[in-house]
Amino acid sequence: MTLSHAPKIKVLCVDDSALVRSLMTEIINSQPDMHVCATAPDPLVARELIKLHNPDVLTLDVEMPRMDGLDFLEKLMRLRPMPVVMVSSLTERGSEITLRALELGAVDFVTKPKVGIRDGMLDYAEKLADKIRAASRARVKQAAHAPSVPGNANATTHKPAPHFNNPLVSTEKLVIVGASTGGTEAIREVLVPLPPDAPAVLIAQHMPPGFTKSFAQRLNGLCRITVKEAEHGERVLPGHAYIAPGHAHLVLARSGANYVAHLSDAAPVNRHRPSVDVLFRSAAQHAGKNAIGVILTGMGRDGAAGLLEMQQAGAYTLAQDEASCVVFGMPREAIAMGGASEIAPLSEMSRRVMARLASMGERVQRV
Repeated sequence: MTLSHAPKIKVLCVDDSALVRSLMTEIINSQPDMHVCATAPDPLVARELIKLHNPDVLTLDVEMPRMDGLDFLEKLMRLRPMPVVMVSSLTERGSEITLRALELGAVDFVTKPKVGIRDGMLDYAEKLADKIRAASRARVKQAAHAPSVPGNANATTHKPAPHFNNPLVSTEKLVIVGASTGGTEAIREVLVPLPPDAPAVLIAQHMPPGFTKSFAQRLNGLCRITVKEAEHGERVLPGHAYIAPGHAHLVLARSGANYVAHLSDAAPVNRHRPSVDVLFRSAAQHAGKNAIGVILTGMGRDGAAGLLEMQQAGAYTLAQDEASCVVFGMPREAIAMGGASEIAPLSEMSRRVMARLASMGERVQRV
């Protein structure tokens, strides 16, 4: 079936700004495979339009009058789960609200279009369209209550993985993770059970500038390891996870006997910066068999070639299975290329990683 004969993706745009609604409508209607079926100035109007139009995807502003976007999202995901793309402001408060929205079940988010700035609008339109396409194919589940306070979330919602009992061996081991759509929650599920003495984790998650720092801070409050946004030139240490900043590629490098994190403003790869392929390839080059590669949920193919390179360099590699992915694009491509040593559900991923690390340590001790 060709794209022109496929049913168009029906999008409902909810935003209190008439200008933003108009701009989003113009962008979406310019795409051949989607159209705006209706727009709403607030969630109360949106509620009636959802019943009337049964849209495939909802774009939802996070801060609106009459009913807060998060309150509406929480009710929606409980009563009528559907793919939602949040439209977020580039502020610290906006990033915090957006991360909470992803916890509540939103598939993805875009930043608000910069009204009046036509330079870069083509790129924005392409990103928005890609996210709506991914959302239309996403596996959306009825939301369970997501913890809003770090508190004891890991004790109540995650069964901790066993502690890694050979930290001297772990200083040479690394876990390298790549994700996109649905990745913020998937990464949380992988990191929260890890013990404090886990090997260092390096992460490339497709996310725009301004959000990765808040994402790292949020995870740091939930995890037993330290989670931070990666800084150029810093030493990579066990018990830490390093998240690629939204403006740069994260590259693993060596300085003498130590691993270090490098940041690069080189051109996007697979249209992404940070790119998963860039991180995976650097791990293949500098860590080889001492690394474990993990590719999680996401649209597209970024990371598939890099995971294969890691495997060919001796690394053990895992791909998230289809049933637990929000979007089974990146793992599917990696599996198709033969780059995954193992396919695992998200709920088992951290346990499988730790078990593999333990077996790597035992082999070293025997030698």
